[in-house]
Amino acid sequence: MRESVTIPAALCASVFVVGTSEYLISGLLPQVGADLDVSVGTAGQAVTVYALGVVFGGPLVAALTARTPRKGLALGLMLLFAAGSAISAVAPSFELLLVGRLVSSLSHAAFLALAVVTATSVVPPEKTGRAISTVASGFTVATLLGVPLGALLGEGAGWRAPFAVLTALSLVAVVLLAAVLPRRPAPTARLRDEVRVVTRLPVLLAIATTAVGFSGVATVFTYIAPLLTRVSGFSSAAVSGLLLAYGAGSFLGNILAGRFADRSVSATLRGVFGGLAGVLVLIPFAALWRPSAVAAVLVLGLLGTATIAPLQALILRHAGDAPTLAAAANVGAFNLGAAAGSAIGGVIVAAGALRWTGLAGALLSLAGLALTYLVLPHTPATTRKTEDHVPATT
Repeated sequence: MRESVTIPAALCASVFVVGTSEYLISGLLPQVGADLDVSVGTAGQAVTVYALGVVFGGPLVAALTARTPRKGLALGLMLLFAAGSAISAVAPSFELLLVGRLVSSLSHAAFLALAVVTATSVVPPEKTGRAISTVASGFTVATLLGVPLGALLGEGAGWRAPFAVLTALSLVAVVLLAAVLPRRPAPTARLRDEVRVVTRLPVLLAIATTAVGFSGVATVFTYIAPLLTRVSGFSSAAVSGLLLAYGAGSFLGNILAGRFADRSVSATLRGVFGGLAGVLVLIPFAALWRPSAVAAVLVLGLLGTATIAPLQALILRHAGDAPTLAAAANVGAFNLGAAAGSAIGGVIVAAGALRWTGLAGALLSLAGLALTYLVLPHTPATTRKTEDHVPATT
């Protein structure tokens, strides 16, 4: 009983540290550019390098460490993250900053996947969704508090200070994980087992569902601030408050989705994607009136991260006894979806159609909804609960 509480909590705290790093640099680009003598656009490559490291490097690290004891791997990945943060904090050149960002990113997907797999292994099967949402809440809190606080620290003490704090917090997380994670035998799954699982059609469809479905949220959210200021007429200060409310909604939505996923993964996924499609298609019209714009932002926040727990539960359902690589690939799919959604939204904004990003986002969410019917075919109500909770074999 004690392990089922302390282990997910420790992993949640560690995910908070890792999650803060991903988007922290976005709020520090002007300072980074001025200090390292590059343009803001060039400084933005630090975001791109991290994202590429997560998408491609994370699954590679997970594959190469498939048979490494889980406790040692968790500590090693956090130390790797700490090393990358330290390199970023002291980087004398932009090139070395990119190296630091890449080193940190290599641990990101592998650690999040390991955290999900470890957390679900210490709880009963009927609480898998809640365990995933507990771990993922570290990421939502990072977006809600870690990133804004890091940006605030960077403005006052220089852009290197937040990375120094992240380095220290990473080392604290190492100590915490060393204290609570039990020593267990190394997994018996071989690399070819992990590869075989991740290339199974249901797993590939689940990963595609993640990338396509989450891109719908990113298409709108990436440009939500200019939408609220230019179309809705909110001040910058009001937008900051709305984004804070969005983050709070994301935290709540993630927790609720974990509980609903324990009842039915398929119903939760379809409900979330259907709800997302509905709110996204209304955003171009809701943005014209401030009260409706506020409501749309709050609902989008509630549903935006509600995809995490059921999608990861869906991956674990199909991954059987070799879940780590598949879970890492799914983490990468979230990042790929964010990048794709941002790019699609950027094209729409560049065409002068900022108000209409929601329509593209709704289409992508509907595509994600359609994919759920391929990866989780409709089943009668009498058998749905059983099918949602019985993992497929490898």
